Amino acid sequence: MNSCSDVVELDGSLARVVDRYQVASVLAAMPASDQLEQVADVFALLGDRSRVRLLVALLKAGEMCVRDLAAVAGMSESAASHAMRWLRAHRIVSAPRRQGRMMYYRLDDAHVRELLDIALSHARHTRALHPERDKA
Repeated sequence: MNSCSDVVELDGSLARVVDRYQVASVLAAMPASDQLEQVADVFALLGDRSRVRLLVALLKAGEMCVRDLAAVAGMSESAASHAMRWLRAHRIVSAPRRQGRMMYYRLDDAHVRELLDIALSHARHTRALHPERDKA
């Protein structure tokens, strides 16, 4: 092997690496596959602008009913309710109370608030490069 590249076995296949010790260290610290899948699921849920609008509304208001969330997000009540069910199933939001037939939602915990705050701060301080959008 030369000093610029080593070959190591990873999950039964060979991979070329530059720094085998750094690769080994990172692999040892890597979360379990099920945790990585859960993180990917959260980011997939946040990959929809309408769902993000719903979550930002909850970030600002604290707690809102589906009807008001739908109005803020520019969605039908049915679409908002469906989105909230998905977000609730992934523990992004919770439904602490019901008033008659109306369900009220809030962000599930401080981790979700922090994730949204960081993402919004990042969006305010950076400009993503979107060649497909920037054809002016």
